[in-house]
Amino acid sequence: MEDPKVLERMRADWNERAGEDAYYYVAFGRREQDDEEFFSTASDIVKGLVWDLKRVRGRDAALEIGCGPGRLMRPLSRNFGEIHGVDVSDEMIRLAGERLRETPNAHPHHSSGSDLALFPDDKFDFVYSYAVFQHIPSREVVFSYLREARRVLKPGGILRCQMNGLPPHAKQYDTWSGVRITEDEIRQFAREQDMQLLVVEQIWTQYMWITCRKRPAGWSASLPGRRVPRASVIRKISNALTGEAVAPVRGPLAALSLWVEGLPDEADLNHMTVTADGLACRLIYIGEPEKDGIAQVNVALPEGLRTGMVPVEMVWLGQPVAEPAWVRIMPAGPSVPRVTTIADGINILSGTRIVTGSVKITMHEVGDATQFHATIEGQGVLEIESFCADPVSERWEFNFRLPERIAAGPHEVLVSLGKRHFAPLAIEVA
Repeated sequence: MEDPKVLERMRADWNERAGEDAYYYVAFGRREQDDEEFFSTASDIVKGLVWDLKRVRGRDAALEIGCGPGRLMRPLSRNFGEIHGVDVSDEMIRLAGERLRETPNAHPHHSSGSDLALFPDDKFDFVYSYAVFQHIPSREVVFSYLREARRVLKPGGILRCQMNGLPPHAKQYDTWSGVRITEDEIRQFAREQDMQLLVVEQIWTQYMWITCRKRPAGWSASLPGRRVPRASVIRKISNALTGEAVAPVRGPLAALSLWVEGLPDEADLNHMTVTADGLACRLIYIGEPEKDGIAQVNVALPEGLRTGMVPVEMVWLGQPVAEPAWVRIMPAGPSVPRVTTIADGINILSGTRIVTGSVKITMHEVGDATQFHATIEGQGVLEIESFCADPVSERWEFNFRLPERIAAGPHEVLVSLGKRHFAPLAIEVA
């Protein structure tokens, strides 16, 4: 049962944020964006959602949970006869009504904050949510939304959503740093709700994605004991990230793509096992079959795997579905820490022009974040905060403030990680 006080706090906090600077709190890019800049920040997200539409078998209606001012609804509206959005903030919905005036098939609605009672069963072909569940402080509210999404989906409809997959902690969650959800909880939800689990990616990050297909009631219970014909063929195995025919035994590139012909339509992450040399891999992704009938299945390699040529086997419902295939596993290369981005820590869209006095540096393959050090004009930076954004790739974000009395104009930030020193990073202080 959802706590009414939690829902009221969600509504009040998001109304306050909408009144202060709705575009910033929705898109995180920078303060005081204009309409054109705000809507342009949706392009990459929309591309990803449109990519997943190949799974969607009807285009009558879609629903966004946590639609804000309509940033995603407007571009996605061209893919459906009608598109609806709900948001706990009535101020966000007021803004969405204004921004979507010229999009007649887009309909924003104010909601309770935990259910989809506005809509009947089996209405939508596609339900999606982006960077919303990360801000919900209640596990009960998140799973209420997920159950409601299943209810309003048509049979065969697709749920694509994002949530905070960082490891749980004892900290009190609020309406900005919301509750954390584990992969195991998602797997259990899918089993209990007769959802075919197709994707769980970017686990252990703040932006874990899941994709599920609605199956008939009782579907999960009907699967055990079913006879599986060995009709699939693993046509190729490649590195999931580089496309090469080899993968390192560990590290961020230790993942495989299996290209499978004739994969059973009901195959999902909960009922399939992929092993490499007899060790269970972590299943990440099952793609929709292409026109040639070949589907992509992505897995992360297990710990303890040997190098050399190893057999890869695929089992569904406890039975082999294809003959084993082979892939070459090579030793992992040395870890190479590197700086990938530097930007204003608050107004990210301003890039290397530092307008707030705050700086964000992103680095990959960071073994020990406590060894991070940065200076500018010979002065140490202030208030360094570090955050592991992705433990698989060892991606860390370092946020800090510039030293006092740094003059406006061009400067160089010098970064080191222990004894390793990096090339100077150019910034311009406004």
